Amino acid sequence: MPSSELVSIALPVRNGADRLEGVVRSVLAQDHPDVELVISDNASTDRTEELCRDLAAGDPRVVYHRHPENVGLLNNFIHAARISRGAFVRWIGDDDRLDPACVSRGLAEFAKDERTILVTTQVAYTGPDGVVRTAAYDGTALASGDPVERFTEMLRLLNESHLIIDPLYGMLRREPATGIPRRNMLREDEVFAAKLALAGPWAHVNEVLAHRNWRQERISGVARRLDVPAWQSRLANTLQCRELLAWVRGPACAGLTAGQRRRARAAVLKMYVRRQRRTVAHRSRKLLAMARLV
Repeated sequence: MPSSELVSIALPVRNGADRLEGVVRSVLAQDHPDVELVISDNASTDRTEELCRDLAAGDPRVVYHRHPENVGLLNNFIHAARISRGAFVRWIGDDDRLDPACVSRGLAEFAKDERTILVTTQVAYTGPDGVVRTAAYDGTALASGDPVERFTEMLRLLNESHLIIDPLYGMLRREPATGIPRRNMLREDEVFAAKLALAGPWAHVNEVLAHRNWRQERISGVARRLDVPAWQSRLANTLQCRELLAWVRGPACAGLTAGQRRRARAAVLKMYVRRQRRTVAHRSRKLLAMARLV
């Protein structure tokens, strides 16, 4: 991989003035010589605009764009990548940070195989309690040449710990990062990850190169942040699986054989059954707890 290859770090933000300086410093401290930081400001009402314009004026690697009106969380996320110029794109949260070798280690993995569309790394997560947690991924299925093997593995991981792998915050070739259609819905990040698994092989660096803050959020709260109807929170499993089944049947997966489509559908249904069981068990525990109070 040429050392001069431009890599874009896409930073969507809204009202992040109190959090931005740390993430910006970490991006600009990358040991890869050709990085741009693309900030997409979703009509912030705090000091974000002033801060970002000062950052852009002080460093030509910082590109700042401001939406005059709130376009929504997902649309701002997508826009941050679409206005970037790099052959490779990596999203970053407004309170995350990268180790200095994050970009260069990702590029080294891309250089090993031109088919690779995504490189993930181990991530350290800091919870609300201040404890840092991480987990290693030692699987090989996501690097498989069989798209359904990758798809099945991704769906399996969605039912495991969030610590293991996070495709949304890996480094992507520009085309899959910006070319796969997305729509605003609950668990859209998981749907996008599954679509990426079908699109091409991944590589993984089992080394902590990124740091994120993590807090558990009720699905109803996520629905409010995404501005989706509240009723969808009760049907999130069904809507997610319906979206995945439609994708597998659609033109984007035209290259799959009939047998591969059957395997992909079976993997979706397996995930659905497992999640429904977990949902039912959770609601049963809540009902029992309420019954004890009366």
